[in-house]
Amino acid sequence: MAPTLSSLRVKLFTDGADKAQIVDMARNAWISGFTTNPSLLKKAGVTDYVAYARDLVAAVPDRHISFEVISDDIPEMIAQARLISSWGANVYAKLPVMTTRGEPLFDAVHALSRDGIKVNMTAIFAAEQVEKAVAALEGGAPACVSVFAGRLGDLGIDYRPIVADAVARARKTTNIEIIWASTREVFNVIEADQMGCHIITAPAVVLKKLPAIGTQTGAELALGAVKAFRDDALAAAITLPAAAARAAE
Repeated sequence: MAPTLSSLRVKLFTDGADKAQIVDMARNAWISGFTTNPSLLKKAGVTDYVAYARDLVAAVPDRHISFEVISDDIPEMIAQARLISSWGANVYAKLPVMTTRGEPLFDAVHALSRDGIKVNMTAIFAAEQVEKAVAALEGGAPACVSVFAGRLGDLGIDYRPIVADAVARARKTTNIEIIWASTREVFNVIEADQMGCHIITAPAVVLKKLPAIGTQTGAELALGAVKAFRDDALAAAITLPAAAARAAE
């Protein structure tokens, strides 16, 4: 039986930074949170990060929101994470798995988590990174580990073993949730749910399709597609000389 929106156990987060879109998605009770990153902030035209974030937290005070540090210096990243955490009880500070020089941030997130900072460790692509992230965050404040399954899939890499390992490790803890990140299509939501992920974060354009899941059979979809092809052919006034073709036979 095909799943429906109401049957999904995975929590649904919207990935984006456009305030109007976030407020619009927050009107849906089935949206549990929001994630942002510097690339999304750039796309949304954000220039005053602090003012933007405080405004967003005021607009959506009751659901998870992740804001990412922007420095590439570990001590400064730690300080930025503390600042981000101060914006609200529902706020998680996102820190990448490493700096641009390849310096790991596991010690940094360990210290922050032990100090009560809610951390979302992001840009996780490998099983070893999962293992170290979970070890660093276990026993601390509520935390998330974001596995970029979609980007792995874009390169033909089977993300399922990494996601499965992450879920298994996190479910042995009391404070860590796994986020399926870089979602590409609606079926990723089904996969994340079936694999036991706690959360999936996806663009609004993907999430808006979820109310339709489980509402049509394959036969119904086929009929709808055929009708659409026929309607478009008529609307375009496309013709084929079928009578002449039969005569040529």
